[in-house]
Amino acid sequence: MSNLINIEIDGITMAVVPGSRLIDVADEQGVTIPRFCYHSKLSLAASCRMCLVEIERAPKPMPACSTTVTEGMKVYTRSPKVIASQRSVMEFLLINHPLDCPVCDQGGECELQEIAVGYGRDGSAYGEVKRQVVNPDLGALIATDMNRCIHCTRCVRFGDEIAGMMELGAPGRGEHMHISTFIQGSVESELSGNVIDLCPVGALTSKPYRYRARPWELQSATTISLHDSLGTRIVVDSRRGEMMRVVATEMNDPESECWISDRDRFSSLALSSEDRLVQPMIKVDGQWQSVDWDRALTFAAEGLQKVINNYGSDALAALAGLTQVNEEYYLLQKLLRSLGSNNLDHRLYQVDCNDDATAPLYNGFGQSPRDLERSDLFLVIGADLRREIPLLAQRLRSAARHGATVMSLNCGGTPERRVTHPAAALEINLSPQALVDELLAIAAALHPSTTAKTLTKQLAAVTVNERQQQIATALKNANHATLLLGAGAQSHSQLSLIRQLCHVIAAATGAVVSFATIGGNAAGAALAGVLPHRKAGGERLERSGLDWQQMLAAPLKGVVLLGLEPELDSVDAASLMRLLKASEFNLLLTPFASPAMYDYGDVLLPIATWFESAGSTMNGYGEWHQISPALPLYGAARPAWKILRVLGNLLNLSGFSQMSIEDCRRELQAASAVTPAAVRSGCDGEMSAAYDAPSAVLPAAGELQRIAALPLYQSDMLVRRSAVLQQGAIAAEAQQVAIAPSDAEALNLVVGRAVELSQGSVTAQLPWQLSRNLAAGTIYLPTGVAALAQFDHGNIAVRGV
Repeated sequence: MSNLINIEIDGITMAVVPGSRLIDVADEQGVTIPRFCYHSKLSLAASCRMCLVEIERAPKPMPACSTTVTEGMKVYTRSPKVIASQRSVMEFLLINHPLDCPVCDQGGECELQEIAVGYGRDGSAYGEVKRQVVNPDLGALIATDMNRCIHCTRCVRFGDEIAGMMELGAPGRGEHMHISTFIQGSVESELSGNVIDLCPVGALTSKPYRYRARPWELQSATTISLHDSLGTRIVVDSRRGEMMRVVATEMNDPESECWISDRDRFSSLALSSEDRLVQPMIKVDGQWQSVDWDRALTFAAEGLQKVINNYGSDALAALAGLTQVNEEYYLLQKLLRSLGSNNLDHRLYQVDCNDDATAPLYNGFGQSPRDLERSDLFLVIGADLRREIPLLAQRLRSAARHGATVMSLNCGGTPERRVTHPAAALEINLSPQALVDELLAIAAALHPSTTAKTLTKQLAAVTVNERQQQIATALKNANHATLLLGAGAQSHSQLSLIRQLCHVIAAATGAVVSFATIGGNAAGAALAGVLPHRKAGGERLERSGLDWQQMLAAPLKGVVLLGLEPELDSVDAASLMRLLKASEFNLLLTPFASPAMYDYGDVLLPIATWFESAGSTMNGYGEWHQISPALPLYGAARPAWKILRVLGNLLNLSGFSQMSIEDCRRELQAASAVTPAAVRSGCDGEMSAAYDAPSAVLPAAGELQRIAALPLYQSDMLVRRSAVLQQGAIAAEAQQVAIAPSDAEALNLVVGRAVELSQGSVTAQLPWQLSRNLAAGTIYLPTGVAALAQFDHGNIAVRGV
């Protein structure tokens, strides 16, 4: 290619891209250059000097990490001058480094250890006392041994550039320099565990993994994290079948680059929780009994058949969680539909399903991660991305650092919500109804250039203010704008109207509508047919069943729950619990058994978690990923697809002869192949039909409108049971009720004293705090918390105690 230049490394001529870093070119060509401070995803520090190379006509060795290639450059990486420099640098780094490799957790995978063998000396001339550094306490996740620190500053740069929270710094000079928090305290970033992978020595290690195993004892398996819809690849390390740790994959993973969230890293500690269900259980005459699989499956099949015989198939329903594999979802819907019921749903965080007839199959991103990052303008709608999809928030930060404009229309979120991207051009806090009004006004400002027909009358009646006109103009002038809708929009009581308005705005501006999909495999559940109005593959049904909101008012007598903790995994857990307690037969396929399950359940069947499952998943971008078991089955647990297949056989249903997970996958793929891609699309098409959007129920005097956000470390069964994640400030958010200052003043609330919350017959006294992240008239009351599960998503009366 004509735009390449020629350089020579160790006598080998090669054509390279001009302006490339010399160290990157060497890596691509397979030439080894040692380094400590350099990392391709971080800024240059060039402080360790380990990557020194000799360049012809240069007066002294140059650091390869900060040297760019030029035409005709001749580089020597193993010359006597280079070797002498590298040995001198290694001797200097080891002057204060303790000789404790046998007891260091990094032993066996330590970069310093490996490079010392290849480039160091066999002895040292230094005989003085080594320095001693006090180890800071960084919290429950990161262990510190700062005597080992070599001051590469990777951890400092990661916090500043990637996580967006510069919690670690390097105060002091010379040998007095040390890594610590500026103010003594723990590290609270939701990405903090990545410094464990970044640290080239044993200064920062995993506290839960400390002294548990050696790297050469571990077996590694790559799988997909199902804590969010990004589809992050993770590596699970185990020893003799026992989970030891989770680490990030290598560079250039399209979903996560090389980072993972702390939720992905430490949730696996819950796999051996005391709540883990290890044996099938049935309830006979009000008493729970542990039984073998034959007895449990026969009892379950008889219970389902009894419901159908007594009340008909319409009295049967199924609800699914968001962390199962596609094949399990497929067999769940096949079982219910073979029994004559279309009452299926997995969207337990979506209260408005009124646009099912026109909405796409699932709420998806609508563009790839790299396309998302290339957007030059983001309008973030009802999203607290750091607490929903941490690595998506990191992508947004990366785009903003490269010049993208971020505008945020906030609707709730956590009390201490803090964006990690550079200052937003616009950020306002809105009540749920005010959010709808804001989008109506933005759409109205663009109305002359839209082709929308369904909202013409409503848009014509809206008055547009200066701020709304500015947002509309910015969207229209952007080259690649993204409307990014978070959980606050997706759980909104007027989601159908919000979706319609976003498509009107997108049609007028060329923007892409992206949903930060709630749940790890919600897209897979939708594609597999766990919906009341669509078959497997996405084809619409002529006769729809009940969505989960309609189920709450229906006389259901039998409910099948797959991978779901209904008392916590719903935006309206209180109403869902009333449904289950009124049902005569509840069959639970679950890896964990909470105390509440023993109350409303009739059969508990232990299933594998996604760490122990084979199958496939689909992320929010619509990409399929095939996974294999990273760990063996726990106790008597079985893959859910096998349980559902046997139930189909016991109920004498046809089509349940699958012998492997691959057979299930082939059936699902065949069903998906006949459905047009546009029907399955996450959110690309413009809405074409009108529908009746529900009206918001405004709070009465003394009431506040609930903002039911899902805390980061309460998002699913595994995360809730990870003890280390339940420590620290992020987990503490889940226990906090928050109220806007103006409402606290109007209600005469006293800081430091409890408030009394009431909703119908439910009353509770709880601590509270002020939050400037809330709009007037709203109250932050998180979901996923047992102490708050008694409240539904309606308005709440508040008074001081």
